[in-house]
Amino acid sequence: LVVGLLLLIALSPLMLLIALLIKLTSPGPALFRQVRGGLRGKPFPLVKFRTMRGDREPDAKELVPLEHPEVTRLGRWLRRLKLDELPQLIHVVRGEMSLVGPRPTLLDQSEAYDDFRRQRLLVRPGVTGLAQVYSHALASWDERILYDIAYVRRCRFTLDLWILLRSVWVVIRGERHTARPFRQTRFARYVEIPDGYGEATDAAAPGVPVTNSAIPPR
Repeated sequence: LVVGLLLLIALSPLMLLIALLIKLTSPGPALFRQVRGGLRGKPFPLVKFRTMRGDREPDAKELVPLEHPEVTRLGRWLRRLKLDELPQLIHVVRGEMSLVGPRPTLLDQSEAYDDFRRQRLLVRPGVTGLAQVYSHALASWDERILYDIAYVRRCRFTLDLWILLRSVWVVIRGERHTARPFRQTRFARYVEIPDGYGEATDAAAPGVPVTNSAIPPR
């Protein structure tokens, strides 16, 4: 909480500047709210900088990809640099999120998880996480969930610090578009993957609507 508060104070000038730029370049509110699942799936209103047209009606069950035509030019830039996530420091201060952890998911997805996938809800969701810094931009939902579960089972201060440092590198360099499959990484030994896991990822993986199956949680 203390670190989150210090970061919120330190980054408040940048956040005010971003909010002003959003207002100047696109009519509508600077912030976007969407209900997500937190610790053990408890719902909370996630706050992000708005990256889409202000006249667009928000959809509580939609994850919008970067390439969507209604994402603004400024919005694409904010998303690539992960700056649209900065308002979530407020949730860290409130205790609804941590700096590091699995990304909070849409409620209909978390409510549909099976017991294996539900393990990612055993810790507070994070502003950044292992899946965001170690997988790649085109990784499937189920592939990222494996990283989340590995984090839950291996959660410790040194890993959090490593993820935070690597997050800065990802912001500077951008997300990778290729990476080794999870099963070939050093984190695989912490997760006992069920038989047949991920076989339906591109169609209708448990807990993932067909329209959003290829879009990882942001």
